[in-house]
Amino acid sequence: MIDFQMPRPADKDWVDERLAGGNYRGCEYSFTNLLVWGAAYDQRIADVDGFLVVRVKGSRGYGYLWPAGAGSVEDILPRLEEDAKERGEKFRLVCITPEQVETLERLYPGQFDITFDRDGSDYLYDIDKLADLGGRKLHSKRNHCARFQDNNPTWVYEDMTTEALAECMEMDAQWDRLSREREGIEEAEDMTNERKALLLAAEHFKELKLEGGVLRVYGEVVAFTMGDLLSADTFDVHFEKAYSELQGAYPMINREFARRVREKFPQVRYLNREEDMGIEGLRKAKESYYPDMMVEKHWAVRKN
Repeated sequence: MIDFQMPRPADKDWVDERLAGGNYRGCEYSFTNLLVWGAAYDQRIADVDGFLVVRVKGSRGYGYLWPAGAGSVEDILPRLEEDAKERGEKFRLVCITPEQVETLERLYPGQFDITFDRDGSDYLYDIDKLADLGGRKLHSKRNHCARFQDNNPTWVYEDMTTEALAECMEMDAQWDRLSREREGIEEAEDMTNERKALLLAAEHFKELKLEGGVLRVYGEVVAFTMGDLLSADTFDVHFEKAYSELQGAYPMINREFARRVREKFPQVRYLNREEDMGIEGLRKAKESYYPDMMVEKHWAVRKN
């Protein structure tokens, strides 16, 4: 049985080395996400012959991410299957891409049931598009930003600092309260898990090498965001919060952060704004920016 452990901040260096070998664009291949969402999804990690392997609990039971590392996974997949067998579980692979499905079918022809997971697929956007908001399709986003600037002449955008984090967490507590009143009890568990993840990210902001941005009006935080590098050409936006009643606050923090990431990381081509989890409002918001690419994800379950 593989000795899986909960991720710790001290694991970042070796995990990042394995993730660089995989160079995947899916948000589950972020050490930050593995750490801060570890409790919510019982995410556990191990090093198997130079590959990062992850065991995670999803809505259909426990499964494994596609191994991340340099080289072939042919010898790693049987180890995962044996681990599942020893635990008395079905062998499931989760969040696998079409390319990984092809590899799986080549190695195990016809031996897996494959299901497309639309709710878990990630949205990728060209960073220039989000930074410049050019073109007819994003005309409304430009208008929202212009209205925000006109209505809030004192607005400033700042890089996130450890000092600003405390203010952002206070703002998030207020945002969380307002959102619970608006959404009701159905989304309560998701919001609780997200707040725990955000607080953990803030606690380890420097260790995780996170980047962030803060939007202020009259010196008060009205929006903030946080993320980090995901792969050679992709940056992952983990959190984004703004007061929705303040017109244009969301498009503004989105645009300003994209500009800052582009300036600081010229190698980045895409921003991964993660999945919509099947939430109608969130899907509508993400689709309104017209993604350039989706990281399509699938479940694969070994047939009996």
